[in-house]
Amino acid sequence: MTAKDRMEIPPQTMPEQDAKTRARNMNEVALGYTAEMAKREASRCMQCPTKPCMQGCPVAVNIPGFLAKAAEGDFEGALATIRETSLLPAVCGRVCPQEKQCQKFCTMGKLLKDVDKAVAIGRVERFCADNAVAPAANALPRTGKRIAVIGSGPASITCAADCARAGHDVTVFEAFHKAGGVLVYGIPEFRLPKAIVKKEIDGLKALGVKFEMNYVVGRTRRLRDFIDKDGFDAVFIGTGAGLPKFMDIEGENLVGVFSANEYLTRANLMKAYDEAGHDTPFWHGRRVAVLGGGNVAMDASRMALRLGADKVYLIYRRSEAEMPARKEEVHHAKEEGVEFLVLQNAKRVIGDDQGRVAGLECLKYELGEPDASGRRSPVAIPGSEFTLDVDTVVVAVGNASNPLIPATTEGLEVNKRGNIVVDPETNMTSIPGVFAGGDIVLGAATVILAMGEGRRAAAGINAYAMRRAATIESDTATNASNAPGSRNEGKCSFQRS
Repeated sequence: MTAKDRMEIPPQTMPEQDAKTRARNMNEVALGYTAEMAKREASRCMQCPTKPCMQGCPVAVNIPGFLAKAAEGDFEGALATIRETSLLPAVCGRVCPQEKQCQKFCTMGKLLKDVDKAVAIGRVERFCADNAVAPAANALPRTGKRIAVIGSGPASITCAADCARAGHDVTVFEAFHKAGGVLVYGIPEFRLPKAIVKKEIDGLKALGVKFEMNYVVGRTRRLRDFIDKDGFDAVFIGTGAGLPKFMDIEGENLVGVFSANEYLTRANLMKAYDEAGHDTPFWHGRRVAVLGGGNVAMDASRMALRLGADKVYLIYRRSEAEMPARKEEVHHAKEEGVEFLVLQNAKRVIGDDQGRVAGLECLKYELGEPDASGRRSPVAIPGSEFTLDVDTVVVAVGNASNPLIPATTEGLEVNKRGNIVVDPETNMTSIPGVFAGGDIVLGAATVILAMGEGRRAAAGINAYAMRRAATIESDTATNASNAPGSRNEGKCSFQRS
């Protein structure tokens, strides 16, 4: 097939639930490609010798390789190619911002001068993961080394898998009652069905990875105890960015104001939307304001509709062009009925005489000069105040790194934002044998970036553990040769260089 032939194949549109129907159910919005659609979309790949798309993938998936197999209908081969470097294709195919990563560099998108017309790499990946079976990777012979992994989000899952495949004995310690981290407590069912996450966790268990749930490191056990008392050879910290940020405005302590973390955790992990099957307490807001413009804000606003809200406002202080959320998520939120109030921001939350949210005073903004992020800075317009009639406010303006482990671990270096400082090549922290990765290092980032961190840390752990083993073996041999009665007794154990 010539390049011209490939360019003439139209991009395959993903089938979706009707917007009005899906806004009131928790079923997955995107229905996925058919086999024929996946083959046609994969056939659009130019098979560039330089593979520019791979430079946008944090885990270096062989994208042209798996697309070539998918185009031939060899979906098992395509999935096997993906799994050479990516543990979570069904997850990444759904939630990764491909338009800012692999698809951003796609030659097809550049030729058509539209990133939205790049090859839909993530959608083909999703189809392969959902509909094909790839042989599980075999673990290497057992090394006898024990690795502790703290947290069970994307970085931790990836690190645990790579360490288990290297032959180490891996135990994951998770604070919640279910494994998966942000994949289960943060991302809603309608974007990422939890059965998919469970399947990936089951795959880890099949590799021999053990899980300890309801285990809060820093409270249940101190970090250093894993090495000093429990006999682990290395530890990986992947506890994420779980500390919600607020706006420090009047009225944020009123009943009916939530962080997006709490709001989504109650709905996702604790299934508050299923009142018949779960007893999770939940605030049923009828008129909801969500503050923020990222993917979490989109998730919270769309979840509010599914929890029965009559009206949902999304309030963002910049214009829509500056929103960090995926375009697809913005599009879906609008389709479902979320009203976007851009160039506006909350000034104070208004309460009633019972201490509950009764309204939200907002201020209008205009865009000024670009800030350090490259986005134009929002500038308040004096005297532009107005009031929204709401009974619920969800604050989705970002998260900071979880502070518990750094606060309870002497000698663990963090930066001014509270992120753990690591060696950029190995992800080792300031404590020998302790590694970290994901949002606890990067700040709030994407699933695939966290996976890249977990993979790099696992390589660092493997090298460290085996180097340490070699050192111990060498020391043991030296001590034996200098023991009483040995031929080297009394001799110096080193040579002058």
